[in-house]
Amino acid sequence: MKRLLSTAALALCISAPAQATEIDVAYAYSSLFDPTFEEIMEAFNEEHPDITVNFRTTYEAYEDGTNTVLREAVSGDLPDVTLQGLNRQAILVDRGIARSLEPFIEEESDFQKDGYHEAMLDLSTFDGEVYGLPFAVSTPIGYYNMDILKEAGVEEIPETWDGIVEVCQKINANTDHEAIFWYWNITGNWFLQSLLWSQGEPTIEDGRFNFDNEAGLKSLETMKSIFDGCEMKNYSNADARKSFSSGQIGMYFTSTSSVGFVDSNKTGDWTFRTAPFQGIDGPPEALPAGGNAAMLVSDSEDPEVLQAAWTFVKFITSGQGAAAVARTTGYIPPNKAANEEILVDFYEENPNKETAVKQLPLLSEWFAYPGDNGLAITQTIEDRMESILVGDAEDMKALQQQMVDEVNELLPEPEDS
Repeated sequence: MKRLLSTAALALCISAPAQATEIDVAYAYSSLFDPTFEEIMEAFNEEHPDITVNFRTTYEAYEDGTNTVLREAVSGDLPDVTLQGLNRQAILVDRGIARSLEPFIEEESDFQKDGYHEAMLDLSTFDGEVYGLPFAVSTPIGYYNMDILKEAGVEEIPETWDGIVEVCQKINANTDHEAIFWYWNITGNWFLQSLLWSQGEPTIEDGRFNFDNEAGLKSLETMKSIFDGCEMKNYSNADARKSFSSGQIGMYFTSTSSVGFVDSNKTGDWTFRTAPFQGIDGPPEALPAGGNAAMLVSDSEDPEVLQAAWTFVKFITSGQGAAAVARTTGYIPPNKAANEEILVDFYEENPNKETAVKQLPLLSEWFAYPGDNGLAITQTIEDRMESILVGDAEDMKALQQQMVDEVNELLPEPEDS
């Protein structure tokens, strides 16, 4: 049985001719992407009145999206198109759920793979074949209430985490505002991977958890210094985003995805600014690409349904669709046409959304943990990070060893072992 549509998703479905081909689509994070799809669907329905798009209830997060599709594959109730976190595509390819897009691409006379940023397309390429087209790509950035920083006596945004902790202490000492929310438990251990990549280290290397090293220890020590030195509270990102938008928090670290939300929900007369993600001992060497890709997972064999699904995937990741992503969120458009043609003046007028684009040269892989325990590994790491925040873990060297042992126990043995 298909899941019921949310009220927001229902609003996206516009009636179409009786002979229209119907497809089902599912995506995560309704608060971020509902405005995006409202804009996209207006153009899509005008251009493709012969296709009716039914949006299923949105996934809560990317892990939920992957688990939902895995269950639907068993029950025979897959959507035709799913938007999955970039680090969750591999499992759908390995399980034979995702369809290769190469047969559709080969039939296109005007489709150019080089229209997509290479680093982004690589994230959806497996064994030389494209299985997803990037829809929304992000990097981690900092959000700042410059009025709070000024009240605390801070004029410049620091470039290192040590500097951020110093700003926190000034905010805590000189203002009545909260200093920071650092989105430590963002989906897929993204911020932990960001700390590792900023030091030039991948999360997985040779099939093992690449954490038993100086970069791993520095990552944990950096988190502890932020949590403790900034006196950060443990609450949800949704609450933090609302508090920042209402002018209650000085600094907010998360994905570029929330820039549009803050712009739309900002209350009060204060200066909002974004800036690049900090490094540990200097500028980051690399950062993991966040966001999602549109994948074709339809279990239909009807050529018209499959073609309609491909038409939708192509449209939402094209110049028009990608531009809508940039206008309504803070994600990086994956298609060069959006950045170089449609949005040529957009970033001059919206510099807070350009921060992510400036970090494009740093894009690196957002790792998915291999094997059947991938989601369990994600949860295990999140639990250990939370132990730092709540004060249960004080010895970072001991915690590092615990994490290495636990994660490697869950990982499959390397093939060459």
